[in-house]
Amino acid sequence: MKLIRTYLLAVTALATLAVQGQVITQMAKDNTKVPQGLRPNDKPQHYTPVEINMDTTSTYYIMIDSAQTMIDQQRWNEAEGYFTRAIAADPTHPANSMLLSNLATLQRYQGRLDDAIKNYTMALDMTPNSVTLLLNRAAAYIETGDNERAQADYERVRDLDPTDVESRYSLGMMAVEVHDYKLAEDLFNEIKRISPNSGLASEGLGMLHKSLGHYTKAIELLSEVIKAKPNARLLANRADCYLTQKQLNHAEEDIRGALSMTPDDPYLYVLRAKLAKLRFSREDMERDIQQAVSLGLDRTLVDALLN
Repeated sequence: MKLIRTYLLAVTALATLAVQGQVITQMAKDNTKVPQGLRPNDKPQHYTPVEINMDTTSTYYIMIDSAQTMIDQQRWNEAEGYFTRAIAADPTHPANSMLLSNLATLQRYQGRLDDAIKNYTMALDMTPNSVTLLLNRAAAYIETGDNERAQADYERVRDLDPTDVESRYSLGMMAVEVHDYKLAEDLFNEIKRISPNSGLASEGLGMLHKSLGHYTKAIELLSEVIKAKPNARLLANRADCYLTQKQLNHAEEDIRGALSMTPDDPYLYVLRAKLAKLRFSREDMERDIQQAVSLGLDRTLVDALLN
């Protein structure tokens, strides 16, 4: 027996906003108008090392090692097969919760959300207080539109970890979505108390003020976060605020920056179409509308967002 290092795919609710990024993608169509940035099933970006004692000559270890090799090569289906075979080789191994989590994350990346949720749930049956598993399952629930179950997982994380900011941010964004603005404000301020330097508080409050129509304040708060760590989603939301304020040059700059990061995001073309509309450039507007539709948005939704 010797100490080896295997890896847990570290994809939480915000990593896919890293994952995911987008904590609540439905908001893109609703009152807060959050354009999509990273897709919820974007490729896992990093791993968190976990040390486990195991016999490195066993079938169990060999399957895990093979899965890791496949992950390094981005061969997701083959990695999934090796994880499954490892679990079958030793169904009672204490590390199976971690393997099920990896398996679920790979399935989530491939868009197989029901399978991912099933495996996250099986992993949680083994380790019910795992914050990472709860956050990952909550993010998968969000992608399926099951906000009620996602909320329950985020609330569980909030109870388990008094320092976790991701769950509070996600709950706050959910509160914004249902217009419970007082709860949202309380949750974002809770983040400020827990982690004064966290950009999530300013980001959440910025989105809250945007939803309330306080665009100047929203721009101020979003700018704080963008200055520290710009990303396409924040730039798009600030651009939307600039458009409402008729600050068209600033909006154009933000849209251009967001497109340089995520050129396949259809909501960015809706924003650029809105910019063209405000500049009375019908040809440019129609071109961007068609681009948004070609990237998967329904024309009816595009027209609604423009209006």
